[in-house]
Amino acid sequence: MTGLSRHLENRVARLLKQFAVVCLVGVRQCGKTTLAQRVRPDWAYVDLEDPATADRLQHDPRFFLQQSPRQVIIDEVQGHPQLFQALRGAIDERRHEKGRYILTGSSSPELLRHTAESLAGRVAIVHIGTLKASELASQPLSPFYQLFANKLDANILLQAKPPALSLAQLQQAWFWGGYPEPVLAQDADFYRQWMDNYQRTYLERDIPKLFPHLNHQAYRRFLTMLCHLSGTIVNKRNLARALEVSEGAVRNYLEIAAGTFLWRGLPSFESSRVRSVVKMPKGHMCDTGLLHFLLQLAHEPDLQTHPIVGASFEAFVVEEILKGLQATSVTGWQAHHYRTRGGTEIDLVLQGAFGTLPIEIKRASRVSMRNLQSLSRFVQQLNLPFGILVNQSQQLQWLTPHVLQLPATWL
Repeated sequence: MTGLSRHLENRVARLLKQFAVVCLVGVRQCGKTTLAQRVRPDWAYVDLEDPATADRLQHDPRFFLQQSPRQVIIDEVQGHPQLFQALRGAIDERRHEKGRYILTGSSSPELLRHTAESLAGRVAIVHIGTLKASELASQPLSPFYQLFANKLDANILLQAKPPALSLAQLQQAWFWGGYPEPVLAQDADFYRQWMDNYQRTYLERDIPKLFPHLNHQAYRRFLTMLCHLSGTIVNKRNLARALEVSEGAVRNYLEIAAGTFLWRGLPSFESSRVRSVVKMPKGHMCDTGLLHFLLQLAHEPDLQTHPIVGASFEAFVVEEILKGLQATSVTGWQAHHYRTRGGTEIDLVLQGAFGTLPIEIKRASRVSMRNLQSLSRFVQQLNLPFGILVNQSQQLQWLTPHVLQLPATWL
């Protein structure tokens, strides 16, 4: 699909030396197969969307794996739960052997459950997003992510060489998103045709196949409404009333959207030092290109005047940061949002062995001191080393003793 290098390649290669199986999971058509074949170009390839191959697996999964005992990429494993039990037995026969299989899977909330239950301790799971802006521009991973290798130290950024990504490249990636095939074609008509087909495939094939008893018309309406709610705390009761379904149905729809990697939910940040926290998750569409297409924003000027513009930029920045973190060797980190009943809000709070880093996101290139009050208060209240403001400025600089301005091009 693409000859572009992915930042995740080194991480996947490293995990193959540590685990028998590496499972690449992510939204359909984000480049999982291409990534697997770039990392291990000489491995055998098995496509479970081929009916004949799937039939052989279903008939005798143990024999299927005996025919492919090692160095195999098995594509689109969702919908084949029998494979996981067979894999467990095959791996345990040679438990010391690493780097035997790469699995890829998409569009199934059951996939992670089957993987975790059957292959615990034998598999490394890697989440794959659509292309990052730096990948589209063929640039290396930004020095920003070195910040998370040890305890937070702003000098790592202040002493680093600025990335070469331009603001124009960043804005292009924001508007068009990161699905490799339509973005790399650089053809607006093909892009719209591809996205239309992608939407139809998801709604008319994937969802009915995975959830045959789902009210598909209601889910289709739900997805449209969810686009308008991207970047907000979703009120399930109000959404259920608008869709004329139960609140339980909306909860199920949200789980499906997240489980098929279209939607990301950010849980609320909670601390004993902070009171009056709104303990509800916030969410957004993962790929802003798909978001803009579903909202029928055909041209960049259309986005700039649309009410979703601020939330869209916030979602884009959050995903850029999380994609970058996923490409590093940093483990155990968590992402949250923060909001109090009094209206204090932080768009992203990252926690891990590195500490706690609050990040506020603004679409503008300049931000008033008044708009930094929530971030500064949060940093002081939790006694943190600093917080970060991400915007479309050109300069990395301290705005206050506690807030560092980081141009979005650094992500």
